[in-house]
Amino acid sequence: MANQHRLGPQHPLAEVFGFPTYNHSPEALRHRRTKICPYNNKVRSCTKDKAVDPLGVCSIFDEKGEPTITCPIRFRENWRIAEDAAAFFFHSATSWTSLTEIRLKDKNGRSAGNIDIVLVSYDDSGKLLDFGSLEVQAVYISGNIRNPFNRYMAHHEQHGPLVWTGPNYPRADYLSSSRKRLVPQLLYKGNILKQWRKKQAVALHHSLYATLPDLPEINPRDADIAWFLYRLDHDAQANRFLLVKDRVVYTAFEPAMLKITMAQAGSSDAFITMLQTKLTEQLRLPNAPVLGGIPE
Repeated sequence: MANQHRLGPQHPLAEVFGFPTYNHSPEALRHRRTKICPYNNKVRSCTKDKAVDPLGVCSIFDEKGEPTITCPIRFRENWRIAEDAAAFFFHSATSWTSLTEIRLKDKNGRSAGNIDIVLVSYDDSGKLLDFGSLEVQAVYISGNIRNPFNRYMAHHEQHGPLVWTGPNYPRADYLSSSRKRLVPQLLYKGNILKQWRKKQAVALHHSLYATLPDLPEINPRDADIAWFLYRLDHDAQANRFLLVKDRVVYTAFEPAMLKITMAQAGSSDAFITMLQTKLTEQLRLPNAPVLGGIPE
């Protein structure tokens, strides 16, 4: 049982409804039967993908066999992310609470999207004093995760190990998660918050952050954005994965966004070689068009 949380090459599912797929305790079975979300979802049950037939996959194994969070609600375990962000936003004696899914609008009243979590501080009379934003980025999945999930749920009370070799094997897509989702959101919503001079925090898996370029780190006191990097560690006694803070990266907003969005150019030799190959192939075709004139 000791190494069962490193079964990545055999199947993709790490956690289903909050428990490792090889945990067959009465509590784990109850969560699967009743589709409970143990991570502070807006309702008691999991609502991922579908409310009636939810896709209760909290995390999958990546190619290295490491559990990777694929559901943003999974980050809410014991609200650790909110406490970590609050320590960055406010003084230690501050009264604060969290609000979820808050709509943000630009100057013209157009939606800039929802902020995952807004932390607000308040005084003894309940008057709002300050706030900061907390964005949560789970990892996208390439391939089909529904098929192995359905297969597992049909046999989840059996104690044999799950083996999945079906087509479109699901994998953690770190690059798409950062380029297509995280960066565009930070640029648009984050720019508004930066103009308001409000601090921002981002919670994400440490392997996802590793796909970003090295960001210029600064002193936490001077930072206006903090990157909270988490991982999932297996607790052998409880036979569950626990959310653990790996480290925090403090940056200024604009230098970080510039570094993320500015592609690093390598040598043009390979690109020129590819262009020459395509040009040669095209010119060998009959009646191939020639730029600037008509072939004789």
